[in-house]
Amino acid sequence: MDVTDVHHSYRQHAVLRGVDLQLRPGTLAGIVGENGAGKTTLLKILSGELRPDRGSVSHNSRFGYCPQSVVLDDSFTVRQHLDFFKYAFGLPDLGRAEEVMEALAFTAYLDQRAGLLSGGSRQKLNLTLALMHDPDVLLLDEPYQGFDWETYLCFWELATRLRDTGRSVLVVSHLAYDIDRLELLWRLDGGRLHPQERCTEAAA
Repeated sequence: MDVTDVHHSYRQHAVLRGVDLQLRPGTLAGIVGENGAGKTTLLKILSGELRPDRGSVSHNSRFGYCPQSVVLDDSFTVRQHLDFFKYAFGLPDLGRAEEVMEALAFTAYLDQRAGLLSGGSRQKLNLTLALMHDPDVLLLDEPYQGFDWETYLCFWELATRLRDTGRSVLVVSHLAYDIDRLELLWRLDGGRLHPQERCTEAAA
């Protein structure tokens, strides 16, 4: 993914003022920034949900996007969500979804309605839906909110495995948790990305 000179404003308020970013295959990267810094706006632009006022985003990869706000139908079961997305993605089966759910210890909830899930379980479903078509680039906006400690560790194990198989994972958060797991880290401040000190090694 190559991002060049991306700008975006809401009326007179400039949120992004020239963002440049390169994300190569097999990279586990992060963006941190205060609330309101423009992190979600940037992710929406990277995913194609929002058009920048100026600049370009180029890629030749399948995207998975896990937004911060979980978009689920509370009357649907987990299984019904998976079936709906299976047809939307044109997938032959739910094999990949089942792998992700097992990694997140979520398989027991297949027949549970989304409206009855806890916040952490809803986030597990959100992440499964973003990953079930096996994307090459995964964009994650506050992906571990609501996770307990065990699930939080499972998330990082999953992210590391994705990196090790050549996927690119971009984790966006307002706090720099576990930066030792990242190869690249930027801080979004003043509408621009500022490279932070690179971590010397990623955690296993």
